[in-house]
Amino acid sequence: MKKPIFTGAGVAIVTPFHEDGSVNYEGLKTLLEYQIAHGTDAIIICGTTGESATLTHEEHTKVIRFTVDTVAHRIPVIAGTGSNDTAYALNLSNEAEKDGVDGLLMVTPYYNKASQEGLIKHYNYVADRVSTPIILYNVPSRTGCEIKSETAAELAKHERIYGIKEATGNLSTIAKTISLCPEDFAVYSGNDDQITPIMSLGGKGVISVLSNVAPQVAHDIAASALKGDFETSRKLQLDYLQLCNDLFMDVNPIPVKAALRMMGFEVGPLRMPLCDMPAEKEAKLLATMKKYGLVD
Repeated sequence: MKKPIFTGAGVAIVTPFHEDGSVNYEGLKTLLEYQIAHGTDAIIICGTTGESATLTHEEHTKVIRFTVDTVAHRIPVIAGTGSNDTAYALNLSNEAEKDGVDGLLMVTPYYNKASQEGLIKHYNYVADRVSTPIILYNVPSRTGCEIKSETAAELAKHERIYGIKEATGNLSTIAKTISLCPEDFAVYSGNDDQITPIMSLGGKGVISVLSNVAPQVAHDIAASALKGDFETSRKLQLDYLQLCNDLFMDVNPIPVKAALRMMGFEVGPLRMPLCDMPAEKEAKLLATMKKYGLVD
């Protein structure tokens, strides 16, 4: 029986940078401590929101190691170690598990557009060579490659593949995946506006962008659902729907980094090719942040 790496709301945390583009480790420590103090159930480091695509190999591994050391087993740490190169994904995964992560988040190979058989071979190849639990990451809007429900069910048979982050946005497909997979295979929402619906189908929580700015809220939405209190979860989900949506008014993590700067966190710039939003979007986001009491 597989025990979920975490249940509830895990934050897909941003990577702070200095103005010169280097990683701001003091800023990252501040964010990690803020998350732990405000109810976050897990840290997901070096994911999409963490701009992993523009981290060098050395930065990627150092950021993971720093996070593990800082969190110090207070809550689980899950590291993004996916790649479109299976050998490199294994290398990143091996390094992350040596540093003591609790789980590996592995996005589908991007650009290559692997077949479903190729996805099965890719994930099983890595899973056969690590000792750390793996969460699959299904986000075809970014990768051009979707993990079909039947493929997820096949991969769920592997003893080290524990779950999947579902960011397709397609509730029908997600329901099918949950129905085909064993009960000990954890499904996490990859979209903050679908936490309650996915958990009502049996999901175990969310890997959240919202948690960066409202960790207690994301935790409470998921925690209520875990307790079977779907009325509370539903109300919170709907009450915070505008914030969830506005954090995606531009490509993630552009808006959430802007929101964190508004809150006074030193997260710094984005790495190109990402860039800041136009002034009118910044103004709209600021109004939303004020509405929810996140800035004065």
